[in-house]
Amino acid sequence: MSQNNNNGNNNVQQNVGSEFEVRMGKLQKMQEDGEVAYKAKFDRSHRIAEARELDVDAEVRLCGRLVAKRVMGKLIFARIGDIDASIQICTTRNEMPEAYAVLRSTADMGDFIGVSGKIFVTGTGEKTVLCSEVVLLTKALRGLPEKWHGITDIDLKYRQRYLHLVSDEAGRETFRIRLKTISDIRQFLNSNGFVEVETPILQNVACGANARPFITHHNALDQDFYLRISPELYLKEVIACGFDRVYELGKNFRNEGMDASHLQEFTMLEWYAAYWDYKDNIAFLQRLLQYVIKDIKGDYIVEYRGKKFDFSHFYELNYTEELNKVLGLDILEAHDPEALKAHVLATQRFPKEEVECLNSVTAIIDYVFKKTVRPSIEQPTIVTGYPSYLVPLARRNDEDPRLLDMFQLLVDGVELVKAYSELVNPVIQRQAFEEQLEQKKAGDEEAMSPDEGFLLAMEHGMPPISGLGIGIDRLVMFLTDEATLRDIILFPIMK
Repeated sequence: MSQNNNNGNNNVQQNVGSEFEVRMGKLQKMQEDGEVAYKAKFDRSHRIAEARELDVDAEVRLCGRLVAKRVMGKLIFARIGDIDASIQICTTRNEMPEAYAVLRSTADMGDFIGVSGKIFVTGTGEKTVLCSEVVLLTKALRGLPEKWHGITDIDLKYRQRYLHLVSDEAGRETFRIRLKTISDIRQFLNSNGFVEVETPILQNVACGANARPFITHHNALDQDFYLRISPELYLKEVIACGFDRVYELGKNFRNEGMDASHLQEFTMLEWYAAYWDYKDNIAFLQRLLQYVIKDIKGDYIVEYRGKKFDFSHFYELNYTEELNKVLGLDILEAHDPEALKAHVLATQRFPKEEVECLNSVTAIIDYVFKKTVRPSIEQPTIVTGYPSYLVPLARRNDEDPRLLDMFQLLVDGVELVKAYSELVNPVIQRQAFEEQLEQKKAGDEEAMSPDEGFLLAMEHGMPPISGLGIGIDRLVMFLTDEATLRDIILFPIMK
């Protein structure tokens, strides 16, 4: 697998074919001898990680994948492993001939085996199982990779994650951290009065965020539906049901571009709390992130791509004030997209081909922020002071309706969190939806569509609400120091 030239690849293919044939021959012989090559179960006494903590002479029954084997005459040393740990095993031809025969002749690298035996410590200090019994549980017809390097192997890593995680301890740790992060978040929310709910993934209206949706067809209803871009509207309706604090942790889908920090299918956490405003959410978010980071890292420092980020303190930045400096105008008074576009181009700071395709004030302002201000943000920063036209679902500020009661958390130029006090005024909400509809007609494919069902629920009354969304994949990417989202998703979309 490690050869990169054509001759090497041909040799690898021949070797793979030969190995496959050898293993098929072993499988056929077992079947001819009446043996079961794919067992139904194995009664283990401990997981491997637990066995590693046991005292010498403890009796164990363990199982896992055979990941190493070394024959030393009458003695065989091998290693079995699972996602959490591995342990050395050994057996001898004289004292345990049946176990020796299975491990030497029947079991190959990659097979799943079960062993019974007693814990001892070798002369080199390694805890080992002296096996009195070795049972083949599953015959693998293809072997494990020996090395991972080169472009071809990187592609294979994503397509065959099961091979990657067998051979890469760092990769296994990445996914253990992902699972731990999600578990910690759920525990923190549950212990603070939140309940987890489920909302539809197939939705009649593409709403809840500015994004291009995926469209699918429901054959039984003969109707097109959208894969959800956000669960926001349904979660607010759950609040209207009478639940005070709710959250959902699940998949969203946005038919947009792909890069290191964007994938079309991603995991999102959204929570909504009745009677909170966005300032309550800022304080709660800080507590949650510090809880998770401290549990995983041991302190509040996250090292990512050679930089250190300190989550014991959060900086603050005003969106409108920063963009006013960049553009030399009051963006709160920007209403004409063509005039704004001309002004942006006149600064000569942005490529004409990138600006001319933007069809709304929202899209232009968002573009300028992402090109200028956002890349300069490194340490965890709470950004407030957003113009009201940017988010049609957010509550307008009482003192200045041109602003939103909203914030985002940015780290190293990447958005991790968006949150705001929710708009619960049905009259203003309808107006905001109508403005979005006009933007859609003008060519903004990411503009939201009006949701009459949601408006009806709002007209029946909703309490004050503040909601928040966290991109779980991006958060895990930071916590694991991975360069791309594909490295923290088990099975990312591939061409």
